Amino acid sequence: MKRLFIIRHAKSSWSEKDIDDFDRDLKKRGKEDIKMMACWMKKRGFYPDCILSSPAKRAVKTLNKILKILDIKKQKIIYDKNIYETSLEKLLKIISKCKKENNNIFLIGHNPSLNELVEYLSNSVIFNIPTSGIICIEFDIDKWSDIVQKKGNILFFEYPKKLKKTKRVKC
Repeated sequence: MKRLFIIRHAKSSWSEKDIDDFDRDLKKRGKEDIKMMACWMKKRGFYPDCILSSPAKRAVKTLNKILKILDIKKQKIIYDKNIYETSLEKLLKIISKCKKENNNIFLIGHNPSLNELVEYLSNSVIFNIPTSGIICIEFDIDKWSDIVQKKGNILFFEYPKKLKKTKRVKC
């Protein structure tokens, strides 16, 4: 069994109008939301064998918050510029190259490609993964290159507003 944790970056700041999209930082709310989501993952024992991340500033800062809460070492990270402003096909290619021994992969990126990936891999329609949202898809495969359309099973779809309404999360 393989599990793909699809994580959308935390809420980013639009306060600096002249800054390039790639270099946008996180808002205060984004930092708080991703901390809550990382605490939620920690309490459930969700840890990655490998992390694939966009190198965009907001994705890296999101990842750094997760790393701190989960106490994960940075050697598990692969930054790939092809995760930023990408296509479904490129994401599938990146995932399919992951090592067979990596059973749990965190993918930190951006919409709309993350939405497209979830819909392609599962039999679900996801209109929007909110910022700091996490979707876990499980596959009954031996290696990542065996992923095929509509064969993944969504184990959960969590995001900050949902957790704030239904559960108390503390680290």
